[in-house]
Amino acid sequence: MSRKEHQSGEERFEQYYSDLYGERWPRLRQALLSPNQSVSLSDRLLTPYYMDKASILAAEILPISENNKVLDMCAAPGGKTLSIALRLNGTGLLVSNDRSASRRNRLINVLDTHLEPKLRSVVKVTGHDSTQWSLHEKDAYDRILLDAPCSSERHVLNDASELANWSPNRPKMLSKQQFSMLCSALDAAKQGAYILYSTCSICNLENELVIDRLFKKREGLFEECDMLPYKEGLETMSEKLEHGRIVLPDVRDGAGPLYFCLLRKTASENDDER
Repeated sequence: MSRKEHQSGEERFEQYYSDLYGERWPRLRQALLSPNQSVSLSDRLLTPYYMDKASILAAEILPISENNKVLDMCAAPGGKTLSIALRLNGTGLLVSNDRSASRRNRLINVLDTHLEPKLRSVVKVTGHDSTQWSLHEKDAYDRILLDAPCSSERHVLNDASELANWSPNRPKMLSKQQFSMLCSALDAAKQGAYILYSTCSICNLENELVIDRLFKKREGLFEECDMLPYKEGLETMSEKLEHGRIVLPDVRDGAGPLYFCLLRKTASENDDER
């Protein structure tokens, strides 16, 4: 049996992220172990809802206008859905989806507790499998948020049982699921629609490499957008990657981690020119 096979989950985790971040890893690890600093989303809510500052930042990058038809593909626990609902201001439609029944119940409670009736009236909660969304709905949405399930290393580091069971197979498996969800999001978007892909992972396999794979598999169907015009100060609050940007807590006063990349659909696979 090799040394790697004898390693504990914590040892495998440490080796994996040390290889990924090099000399930066000890500082980043310490920041991930520190308490998350949350702030109130908006004073327009019925009761305060507290979120990581980076999550609020990401939700605000998706360019939403009143009367848009919006899909939040993995909406629970509901913070980013609240942000979208505030900007829709009781117009259009927001489909907030989560496959898990327990998470969906939590989502409904968050919506009912924090949104006034006018804003709540345009939010529809569903329980579809996001990897299969395009089987029942295509070319349907003006805006899509895919805040994909991810490794959530901050949670893993702060949970002894999760850390003990960690394996490099985790990000590999999740990246495949994330790619399937992103393909479904692209199919569900109207031509010209915007898609914001985000995770709270620090792993490139789940972040920019998912976007890179989409470029290879769906070439010509979308473009990556410059996000700086959509949020003042974004350049100083986040780090630029090959695709998208990331907020990391070791240099942003504990905010994050949060990766995000804004895409715009330019064509459909069944377009005549393809």
